[in-house]
Amino acid sequence: MLIRFFQMLREAGVPVSLTEILALLEALKAEVAERVVEDFYFLARTVLVKDERHYDRYDRVFAAHFRGVEATFQSALSATLPAEWLKRQAELLLTPEERARVEALGGLEALMEALKQRLREQRDRHQGGNKWIGTAGRSPFGAYGYNPEGVRIGQNSSRERSAVKVWDQREFRNLDDSVEIGTRNLKLALRRLRRFAREGAAEELDLGGTIDATARNAGWLDLKLVPERHNAVKVLLFLDVGGSMDEHVRVCEELFTAARSEFKHLEYFYFHNFVYETVWKDNRRRHAERLSTLELMRTYGTDYRAVFVGDATMGPYEIVQPGGSIEHWNDESGATWMSRLRRAYPKHVWLNPEPEDRWEYVPSIGVARELLENRMYPLTLGGIDRATRALNNR
Repeated sequence: MLIRFFQMLREAGVPVSLTEILALLEALKAEVAERVVEDFYFLARTVLVKDERHYDRYDRVFAAHFRGVEATFQSALSATLPAEWLKRQAELLLTPEERARVEALGGLEALMEALKQRLREQRDRHQGGNKWIGTAGRSPFGAYGYNPEGVRIGQNSSRERSAVKVWDQREFRNLDDSVEIGTRNLKLALRRLRRFAREGAAEELDLGGTIDATARNAGWLDLKLVPERHNAVKVLLFLDVGGSMDEHVRVCEELFTAARSEFKHLEYFYFHNFVYETVWKDNRRRHAERLSTLELMRTYGTDYRAVFVGDATMGPYEIVQPGGSIEHWNDESGATWMSRLRRAYPKHVWLNPEPEDRWEYVPSIGVARELLENRMYPLTLGGIDRATRALNNR
């Protein structure tokens, strides 16, 4: 089993060696970890993966190779725990008529006040209702149910994309900048933003200048060097991660890879759903290490071009209302921060991986487009071509 796992890691580009697989076998023999999937996952990652950039590749290989192993441990636990606590009730299926009868509570403030009241009153686990915090019901609070405006608690991923707040602390992963499949065409599209210049130390041979100087020097070799020629355009790349953006990781990684190779002056930052008072560089440390958006605007001048990448699919509260952020309390609205960024970087665009024909049916996309003066383009080759033209013209 482990030999195949080792081979799959190598095929995925994780540089593991025979020494490391032997070390893992020794650790297992010494019972360094408990015999549970989660402990083995962390032990194997610690021994086999030496660079954090490869964590995502490791995760994908681990999931593909050990799929179904959890069932073994589940059956072992079921002997001691009630089955009710080990099974999640099937996700609630509602007809369009039933969904229409489930009414929103009437705004963010009313929703949060109702949650406080439920927390004060509820004493037991609840399942399948329309009031208490629980699972598979019509209540605005809980997981795996349906409500047009709710607080998601204890659910491992988005389903309806209608949560106003998410209670759980979620982990996002950084984008892999070594993805090569499909990046060639993206690089060609991004080349419309090229403005070449020669800066820095003279380290590159100037063939024409050398020939001319040698001829003028009666045939004595006279080498001429010039600074390397590179793209002088400066780009700030803001990348939405987590939640509904998980569906678009591949195309975002391709764009990220293309941008990293195309622009020498590229700075990138992450955000979730919409930009607020802080952004971050590393998703693994996003709760501890953040950069103030004001500080960012003071650091990078107006000669930078700002490119936002995200599906803009969220509750409109998250854009237009203070406190609307799904993960924290923001004193100022996302619209306020976007207006500041627009003024700081007049050359800006938003690239949206969602199909363009869907935009008119998502209210938050309409709000974001209005804020950006319709400078939103689809994350396709044609859309990037239009976006680069807009960045060059403004």
